[in-house]
Amino acid sequence: MRAAFITEYGDPSVIQVADAPEPVVGMDTVLVEVHAAGVNPVDWKVVAGGMRGAYPHHLPLIPGWDVAGIVSAVGPAVTTVEPGDRVLAYDREDHVQLGTFAQRTSVPERAITRIPPGMSIAEAAALPLAGLTAEQVLTAAEVGEGDSVLVHAAAGGVGTFTTQLARLRGASVIGTASPGNHDHLRERGVTPVAYGDGLVDGVRALAPRGVDVVIDLVGGDTLASSYDLLADGGRVASIADPQVLQRGGRYVFVRPDAAMLARLAELVSSGELVVDIAATYPLEDAAGALEASRSGHTRGKVVITML
Repeated sequence: MRAAFITEYGDPSVIQVADAPEPVVGMDTVLVEVHAAGVNPVDWKVVAGGMRGAYPHHLPLIPGWDVAGIVSAVGPAVTTVEPGDRVLAYDREDHVQLGTFAQRTSVPERAITRIPPGMSIAEAAALPLAGLTAEQVLTAAEVGEGDSVLVHAAAGGVGTFTTQLARLRGASVIGTASPGNHDHLRERGVTPVAYGDGLVDGVRALAPRGVDVVIDLVGGDTLASSYDLLADGGRVASIADPQVLQRGGRYVFVRPDAAMLARLAELVSSGELVVDIAATYPLEDAAGALEASRSGHTRGKVVITML
């Protein structure tokens, strides 16, 4: 099979696309004929070697944790899907080596669910990691009806899901983004605020008493400035900076959850949740897909297609 892989760490230019060994189907795993794979910031961080402190890495290494495709075989213990099913998954395992940027991949049954009618393969590939991250960080912050929520990086891959899911929970949302994305946020019912020196004053003008929840997708100085924007009893959750724990906030590292992913996919199928696709790239240009994600200037998700 063809796959995008690395034999050394570096920028996206170290990606090679060539023949690679076929994946093996285990007792409780599912062999997927990959039609598309979502690209996330973690992928270019893996390629750069920046995630070795979190997970064991083994070279040569195929990146990619998001996948959508067709089941071609299942292990003897698998009961929830069968050959021919259209499926999507967040395929994060305990080590990093055999990812989804390949024509075929093996996925644990616990991470996989069927693609509902009306959902495209590209949407299915773009949803898993970012959608699960958004839902899990909102759950950690206990976002609910009537809350005012500030989402940092609201137009990015995770941010676009976070703002929509917060509004589906009945919250009002302020989103930080570059000015070029403000009209897009307004169309989604989000009140935009520009990055930069005026961010804090901009949020205070919209929420003089503070916001109930800050969802931090950036970390660093952005997180540090957010505490002054909270209302009394306000809550902070971050996916980007574990320092949030020192101030009583929640730190979220996304986990596979097939049942949650199925619910999110149904929201996409019904039209309640929109998947923004920034760009698609063929497998042969996986390096270009990673570079597009690394640039930080995309609205929504980058997807690699195999067909």
